[in-house]
Amino acid sequence: MFKLRFRLISIVMLTILSVLAGLGIAIGQLFKEFHLDYTTERLQNDADLVSYLIEEDRLIDRDIQSFTNDVSQELDVRITIILMDGEVIGESSTDPSLMENHLKRPEIAELLEGNTSREIRYSETVDNELLYLAVPIMDGEEMVGIVRLGLPTSDIQEMNKQIWMVLIISFSLAAAVIFLVIYRVTSQMIRPIESVTDVANELAKGNFKARTVEGEQDEIGQLTKSVNVLASNLEHITKRHQLQKERMETLIENMGSGLILINMRGDISLINKTCRDIFNENTDKWDHQLYHDVIENKEITQLIQSVFMSEEKVQKQLTFEEHFELKYYDVHGAPVISHNGSFKGVAIVMHDITELKKLEQVRKDFVANVSHELKTPVTSIKGFSETLLDGAMYDEQFREKFLRIILKESERLQGLIHDLLELSKIEQQFFRLNLSRIKLAEAVEEAMTLLKDKSEEKSIELHLRVTGDTVVDGDFQRIKQIAINLINNAITYTPEHGRIDVLVKEERDQVVWSVSDTGIGITEQELHRIFERFYRVDRARSRNSGGTGLGLAIVKHLVEAHHAKIDVKSKVGEGTTFTLIFAKKQKEEWQRILEE
Repeated sequence: MFKLRFRLISIVMLTILSVLAGLGIAIGQLFKEFHLDYTTERLQNDADLVSYLIEEDRLIDRDIQSFTNDVSQELDVRITIILMDGEVIGESSTDPSLMENHLKRPEIAELLEGNTSREIRYSETVDNELLYLAVPIMDGEEMVGIVRLGLPTSDIQEMNKQIWMVLIISFSLAAAVIFLVIYRVTSQMIRPIESVTDVANELAKGNFKARTVEGEQDEIGQLTKSVNVLASNLEHITKRHQLQKERMETLIENMGSGLILINMRGDISLINKTCRDIFNENTDKWDHQLYHDVIENKEITQLIQSVFMSEEKVQKQLTFEEHFELKYYDVHGAPVISHNGSFKGVAIVMHDITELKKLEQVRKDFVANVSHELKTPVTSIKGFSETLLDGAMYDEQFREKFLRIILKESERLQGLIHDLLELSKIEQQFFRLNLSRIKLAEAVEEAMTLLKDKSEEKSIELHLRVTGDTVVDGDFQRIKQIAINLINNAITYTPEHGRIDVLVKEERDQVVWSVSDTGIGITEQELHRIFERFYRVDRARSRNSGGTGLGLAIVKHLVEAHHAKIDVKSKVGEGTTFTLIFAKKQKEEWQRILEE
């Protein structure tokens, strides 16, 4: 609906435009007729002149064609000389001998009948529309021929266009001026009313900060003042309610648990955004829908039905599959009871306990793994100790053999406890590296020196290649520990006469370090698990070699502590490559630690 101002302006402007349009059409037609009459009068004068010259010089029986061409060029019109039988003897536009009989041309026929001989029609001879006018050639009282003049109507049309253009521009300017005047007058009259209307609409929408300009002390001024007082009162009343509502919405949307409110008819009246992640659907479309039509999980619908039927609290743990991962939720259903004790609906709260389940499972796995890893050496020590006590201690050969086994298992037990303590220390929040500017290649070289004898026992070729500047910000001993674990693993899982290549190279602002072996390799299914604690690719070989299953877990934590990256690529039967990427210069907070 148009505002009052524009309706008034529209009515007045439509009336004025209608009057101007009618006036313009009338004036345009008058000018058009005037110009046509003027052009016809000019042709009439020119035609009379040509007829007069022919009559005076008696040219109708002589070289009339030459005369026709000359006069046509002077007058800039088409001239045609026609005998009474319709034969064309003079034509300025073409050869007269090629023209057909003109006795039946409309302008000629009109002239012979004694009527006005003006005619506008299309000419095939000149391929254009012309204004024709014909006059008689007299010999005394006898008509001996006809002079016909033709003028292209394009000149007339062009003039008409100019006339219409002038009229349109003039009337448009007039309409614009009139519009501006009307707009100014109506604005002064309607603006206060529109302002009050806008404020009233804003108040209806809930915008209680809207105010209008208070005008003069007349009726409209009193109205604007009253509206402002009303808006101020409404703002104070609703501000507290709005604040409470915002607090409640913020709490519901960010509570971290899924919340669904269902009214007594079974329609979902409220659902928070956490439910979108739980159900992996656009739950915004669930508003005002029946819960059993949109919730596909049967266990949840059954729980809701139980609350509806019993009007008592119900609790249940449910499992959801999300992106090929199981999610665990502790679901609570409770009836919504009004202050007078009547049943109003059901509230469903869904707590995500997936992390708790994972932590519980990790704890169980850790206890089981530690127990299993400790059981083997403890059992061996206990068993061989009992054997020695049962009499084997008196046999020198068995005594030395069993004592060496006990020593080996003790060292293995000590290594396991050391790695557990080391991993626990690294995972602590207060763990800090001893940072300095170090040459990464030197740390790797020292680790290879320590493991050289072990590689020679299996006839494994151990090669190191260093290119560029390998200075980085890091902890020398921890990087050396990473190198020992990676190279020791490579030796353990590489068969005899194999090869291990260690490459340390500079790449722009990074140092890339890789350890490649020709060992047994790792399957694609196991790649993502090799950094888990106590996980072994070949359990028997790793355990027999004295491994604890914690080496790669320690490597991963130390790499992350250096803000570095580690990647693994492997093919079964061909070998494995560990690639580590260290930044040459760490971030500003690292620089501050280095300076300290």
